[in-house]
Amino acid sequence: MSNSKPVLTSSLGRKLIMSLTGIFLCMFLIVHLIGNLQLFSNDDGYAFNKYAYFMTHFTPIKIVSYLLYASIILHAIYALILTRKNKAARPIGYAQFNGAANSKWNSRNMGILGTIILVFLATHLQNFWWKYHNDQVPYVEYRTDLATGETTPRELQASEFHDYQVTVENNVEIVKARDLYKQVDFAFQNIGLVILYIIAMVALSFHLIHGFKSAFQTLGVSHKKYVPIIEFLGVWVFGIIIPIAFAMMPLYFYFVK
Repeated sequence: MSNSKPVLTSSLGRKLIMSLTGIFLCMFLIVHLIGNLQLFSNDDGYAFNKYAYFMTHFTPIKIVSYLLYASIILHAIYALILTRKNKAARPIGYAQFNGAANSKWNSRNMGILGTIILVFLATHLQNFWWKYHNDQVPYVEYRTDLATGETTPRELQASEFHDYQVTVENNVEIVKARDLYKQVDFAFQNIGLVILYIIAMVALSFHLIHGFKSAFQTLGVSHKKYVPIIEFLGVWVFGIIIPIAFAMMPLYFYFVK
């Protein structure tokens, strides 16, 4: 009888799952950021609310969202398992591009950074995802004059809203939607929530700077041709640009809107 461990329960298997789910979550961050950039549009939430409806009702996107939830859970569980195993044995983190990386602060504190991100995710989902899916956000109607392109928003009462609708009457497009944009605006008037988001984005930055390149190393991508590209993406795209862009959103609503 073989004494070898099943791949998924071995140390290497756990790291592979961490790497694959981590890379998938990184790809989601890009898509999520592109959609959320519509929060900066000066259109009273028209584009963002249409995007929110599309993301929650388009079947392929809904299927991907289930994979997203599963990836978050798996990533967190296997991170906890690896952390406990490493503490019980010796301080071995993700596979590294070089041994010196083991001394970096973020590589030694991935568990703390991940915990901050999990707290942020729970808060984020409660404030937006949960309230949007449970009819706890306001409702809005947009009337767009198709001749001039001018859009006028009007807050709807609950009795006036039944479901997302797009109709045309007398050359005027009428869109009725859940107003997630207004919920975002309301939530980010809370300075405590804004501070939490900023702290979480700092944690995300350190987490991704270490985790992104380590994930590819675990997958065996260590060729000198690709390592500089991976390091560039890990530091500048996922470690700096994306966290800063997300952090700008609560700051924009608190200080500008």
